[in-house]
Amino acid sequence: MKPIWIADDDPSIRFVLEKALAREALPTRSFDSPKAVLDALADGADEGPQVLVSDIRMPGGSGLELLERVKRQYPALPVIIMTAYSDLDSAVAAFQGGAFEYLPKPFDLPKAVELIRRAAQESLREEAAAEDVLGSAPEMLGQAPAMQDVFRAIGRLSHSHVTVLITGESGAGKELVARALHKHSPRAKGPFIAINTAAIPKDLLESELFGHERGAFTGAQTLRRGRFEQAEGGTLFLDEIGDMPLELQTRLLRVLSDGHYYRVGGHTPLKANVRVIAATHQDLERRVKEGAFREDLYHRLNVIRLRLPALRQRREDIPLLARFFLQQSARQLEVEPKRLSDDALAALMAYDFPGNVRQLENLCHWLTVMAPAQVVQVKDLPPEVLASISTTANAEAGSVAVSTAAGGEWSEAPSPAAAAAGPLERAQAMLSGYAAATMPRDTQRPTGRDVAGGSPVPAVAETGVTAAGDWEAALQAEATRLLMAGRDDVWDTVVRRVETRLIEAALHVTRGRRVEAAQRLGIGRNTITRKMQELGMDAPDP
Repeated sequence: MKPIWIADDDPSIRFVLEKALAREALPTRSFDSPKAVLDALADGADEGPQVLVSDIRMPGGSGLELLERVKRQYPALPVIIMTAYSDLDSAVAAFQGGAFEYLPKPFDLPKAVELIRRAAQESLREEAAAEDVLGSAPEMLGQAPAMQDVFRAIGRLSHSHVTVLITGESGAGKELVARALHKHSPRAKGPFIAINTAAIPKDLLESELFGHERGAFTGAQTLRRGRFEQAEGGTLFLDEIGDMPLELQTRLLRVLSDGHYYRVGGHTPLKANVRVIAATHQDLERRVKEGAFREDLYHRLNVIRLRLPALRQRREDIPLLARFFLQQSARQLEVEPKRLSDDALAALMAYDFPGNVRQLENLCHWLTVMAPAQVVQVKDLPPEVLASISTTANAEAGSVAVSTAAGGEWSEAPSPAAAAAGPLERAQAMLSGYAAATMPRDTQRPTGRDVAGGSPVPAVAETGVTAAGDWEAALQAEATRLLMAGRDDVWDTVVRRVETRLIEAALHVTRGRRVEAAQRLGIGRNTITRKMQELGMDAPDP
């Protein structure tokens, strides 16, 4: 790891951070002014920083000016700006300038060290991702089991010339699979020729596929080689084969059957030395039953079938794909890559993506251009995603049925829609707090304070997203999301949230009586008091 650079004109701040980071085995290098930092960067003799921690006000320049200049040279470098509580305008300006985070003074030293460590780990991950993603530029990405099956199939077909039929929704990446099949085949050195049969007018498609002789029809002034000839020795990819006209299906069947064809207006048979890969988003079996697709051609094409999953069926791949597309867009536009906040990533993982991977790619390009800050928040997502979130939140808010009886007992009745939702969707809805956002602020969390006379703690409002029996699946889905997002504090994050919910529930049931709540939870009075303090739940007495 490269050193953490600390820029502050206060020697005591530098000393404290140096010692604290040294105890965590994090190397440091300190500077007393922005000029010293810029000189060290310009010198280039030493390795640059893994993270830069800079005060916002120093003699000879401000931290914001330093941030701007450093980001020009090192756009991916995490910069943490230290600022005073009263200087929130500058903190906002720091975020807008691309700061990783701001550290308010006076700061809690363990929290400061944890923030710096998180920034360093993020930096290391980005460096590794840049090497893996941008260096190798993989033609396909996916860790989901369904995609691993596709990868294995491509591997098994790597020594074959057999015809392949790829099925899947629009935007799922069928042409990428076709290109991968070609790249990892004996015909890899030959051309890869693609044609979308649905995009070419019926009258021109025959000439596009098979070519034409001079004078074959009005306007045919020269001989034209068709796609079969252009793909000689390589692969011909027929996209949207389900939309091919019936009369052309007959000609294609003849080529696949005997390996010969004629140019339009020609009399000399030509041999087709190509591998055919076809793709469609349509149900070809249904098209055959409807008489819109030849059954014999269907069987000729359906020698090996690869079914490509929709993006909503491989949600665990969304973080990986989003990071790749954000970095790709940033490289194309020559800007710093944007990062998705946890809530924004949860929202994307909960979104169904009717346009599949192509829609996610376009969305990431949109975010690179339109998102106002380096870290993308939920509010920065495109309108169609926000509309989906709003619809989900309204549906879930409408399913809430919380009643408080005289004895302080409560119950919830999840809606059929919420109960039918998958655990991943419920976990994302819980995480992002969409339904919680519809509740009054003073009903979202109890004060955790013993109230004289046993007056009740404000009720904890719950949504229907965690129906009985589903909370374990939702917890597993949430842990999976955090792990897939590259977080390394998953244990602490999840345990703290579970402990908070347990204590909130116990305080609600016991109407705010802390001692009784501890007894009901099976822990000691001192333990619940300590836990509430650690979790930030202990409100000061008035």
